[in-house]
Amino acid sequence: MLAQRSTFSNRADAGRQLAEALLASDLHDPVVVALPRGGVPVGFEIAQRLAAPLHVLIVRKIGAPGHPEIGIGAVVHGREPHVVVSEEAARQFQLPPGYIAAERDRQLAEIDRRRRMYLGEDADKTPDHAGRPIVLVDDGVANGVSIRAAIARLREIGVSSIHVAVPVAPAAVVELLSQEVEQVTCLATPERLDGVSLFYDDFDQVDDQEVIRLLKLAREDMARRARSDVHRGE
Repeated sequence: MLAQRSTFSNRADAGRQLAEALLASDLHDPVVVALPRGGVPVGFEIAQRLAAPLHVLIVRKIGAPGHPEIGIGAVVHGREPHVVVSEEAARQFQLPPGYIAAERDRQLAEIDRRRRMYLGEDADKTPDHAGRPIVLVDDGVANGVSIRAAIARLREIGVSSIHVAVPVAPAAVVELLSQEVEQVTCLATPERLDGVSLFYDDFDQVDDQEVIRLLKLAREDMARRARSDVHRGE
């Protein structure tokens, strides 16, 4: 776990700083897995620096009743959908009976829609990450429910290791994540996090078209690298 400067000019800057920190880690043939939307520009920079493929794992927040901006849980698609609920956050709200299950189903439908939009004809194919080291990336972590749901899904796939890489997260959440994965790289670990956006000069929303564009660029880059490797081997 590293502590460096606490502000980033934008997500690309945060990704480049994380990439430099990750170069000191013992990562052999990793896959960078980013949480869209905001994690994709961060993950793109890391993937470029590590010469690694970039993939996405779509996690959807479960918002509090009447306050959808407040995340009390998260869900990620899989053979059995994984739901992680922050008990501390949930205790602050009166949850109606069946609320979590209904929100889970609604968010799973949105996950399916986004998968088809981001991945096109590959949407129904499950990437084979089994046995691979994973660098799991987001643009920041507040209470950890989204990234913990992603960790559960990656464990189900059978990856060899998970290295969480995020620009900023509360110290207590970093400690919790450190117990669930092989390594955590976090550049800013405040005791209290009032908002991820406060650590960025530019934290404009990332739209779907930007996610699609960066994924396409990453695929093209990996294809160029593969062709170059073939030519060197001839």
